[in-house]
Amino acid sequence: MINFAKSVFKILSFNFLVILLFIFVIEIIFGYWFDKDNFGPYMREHRMKNQKIEYSDANEKIIFFYRKNYYGFRGPDVEPKDINAVILGGSVIDERHKPDKYTITGFLNELLKKDDKNLIITNGGVEAQSTAGLIHSFENWLFKLKDFSPEIIIFYIGINDLVLGPDATIEKIFKRETEGKTSLENGHLLNPDKKEVFFDNIKSRSIIYDSLRIFKFKFLPRKNFVKFDGKVDPNYLKRNIQFKSYEKAVADYDNKIVKNKYSKRVNNYLDRIDVLYKYSKKLNSTPIFITNIVSLGHVENIFTMNSALMNHCATKKYKCVDLAKKLKGQTDFWYDGFHSSKKGSKAIADSIYPDLSKILNQIN
Repeated sequence: MINFAKSVFKILSFNFLVILLFIFVIEIIFGYWFDKDNFGPYMREHRMKNQKIEYSDANEKIIFFYRKNYYGFRGPDVEPKDINAVILGGSVIDERHKPDKYTITGFLNELLKKDDKNLIITNGGVEAQSTAGLIHSFENWLFKLKDFSPEIIIFYIGINDLVLGPDATIEKIFKRETEGKTSLENGHLLNPDKKEVFFDNIKSRSIIYDSLRIFKFKFLPRKNFVKFDGKVDPNYLKRNIQFKSYEKAVADYDNKIVKNKYSKRVNNYLDRIDVLYKYSKKLNSTPIFITNIVSLGHVENIFTMNSALMNHCATKKYKCVDLAKKLKGQTDFWYDGFHSSKKGSKAIADSIYPDLSKILNQIN
């Protein structure tokens, strides 16, 4: 009996070792262990997401899937080489709780289609991203995409940079990256938990795990609902916020005192803009910078940052759209003061499009 048990144990052990060897060989041959362009521990939270969402407002209820594809973009599967335009920004561009057609990107694509322009803008929004986060995105995401070279890269920027301290220099951004540190500045491209970073790195390089994740992404989307009320938040309405006009801001803030107050923050911001310009050109893309605004309107810090960007664009000959100046904000353009409502997203797209169309005509 003992000999029989030993024989069974030997057989099972041998088979187990054979299976392990087989897995090892498969991983070495087909895995991404030595692929320098593998995402590694980055982008784990921003790829292959398929969440069922119920969106409702005063007029309709829509059930849709918020989908981030294999390469990290919102929407259907598309090879990086086939993307001819991309828009980057934080949650105000990602707009995960609205159907694609009601996002700024969706409304812009509708206008492009009506104008018979052979261009589709792909949504590359990542929640919480600032210009510092976008620099991280190029380094750890966009530069790793094979043959990724869109005609234009649109940067919808400004608001999230207010979260950064005035001392957010380029040197400090890259130092934090080298040290493996993370914060809101990079939109959680890297998990802050070191233990999970280790396992995320293994998971992203394993062909078996990656294949299982692709299968789950394509055929087993999350069935539990996330419900989103698209109506303007009543608590936000109670605040009775008044949109400060551009003209009033010029009268109040266009002076040396205010400029000196924000000089360090502005200079570092513009340095980050220059890096984004350089990185876009590295992909043979034309960068387009767009200012943005919240329900408070042109308050001191927002006005100063946006004005500095537009002056910088004029000096450097960058392609820029001053949406913040053009948009005549209404309370219901935002549902919480920061993120646009369906009505607001349409108004924003309508305000951007004339200048965007002119830029596209110049490029072509």
